[in-house]
Amino acid sequence: MSKLCLVVRGGWDGHDPVRATEVFIPALEDAGFFVDVEDSPEVYSDEATLARYDLIVQCLTMGSATVDEISGLRRAVANGAGFAGWHGGIIDSFRASTDYLQLVGAQFAAHPHAPADRGRIDVEAYREYTVRFTPAGKAHPITEGMSDFDVLTEQYWVLTDPLLEVLADCVLVPGNGDEWAEPVTMPVAWTRTWGKGRIFATSIGHTVDSLENPPVRALIERGLAWAAR
Repeated sequence: MSKLCLVVRGGWDGHDPVRATEVFIPALEDAGFFVDVEDSPEVYSDEATLARYDLIVQCLTMGSATVDEISGLRRAVANGAGFAGWHGGIIDSFRASTDYLQLVGAQFAAHPHAPADRGRIDVEAYREYTVRFTPAGKAHPITEGMSDFDVLTEQYWVLTDPLLEVLADCVLVPGNGDEWAEPVTMPVAWTRTWGKGRIFATSIGHTVDSLENPPVRALIERGLAWAAR
């Protein structure tokens, strides 16, 4: 039986929400989902419509949502809809909504600058780092069998709560001019349950190129499939 997926995209243009979501829509369709697309969170306030979906994929950086919209999203997830996304499209959304922050359990705080010796790197906030799978990640259906991999992209400083199950992490190493004195471990991919619903998120995904990196793409595709009802 086919399942229904809702893609909600928009917000800051720098994350290219249309092209970014188009990376994954074919895989969702190949997995048997009928996919609907909305360009604002307004649909979250329509309880009857939202109840139809088995998976909600959000790629909406910053922006705003009403109390009714966030309440509707929380209700849908608690009733069993999956909720998933990547990078700022899920963990830098609706900054003014504490109810949304509680639902997601992780919030983008910063992406520290690249080291002073970044040389050829053209983007100031890009860093080279290793995505490491945790013991939980090595046993989880999303990430079982995946190997640690290196990336060159934004490295998110993320604020989280203890309800997350971290599947992958990285080390944010201080460099010249950084204010923190010791390496800090940051989550990169995690899951969370909310009522009957499952949540998957990863901090990677700043550009379409980074999303098309084979291990990143595999991680997200597997996370979307796991989160679905």
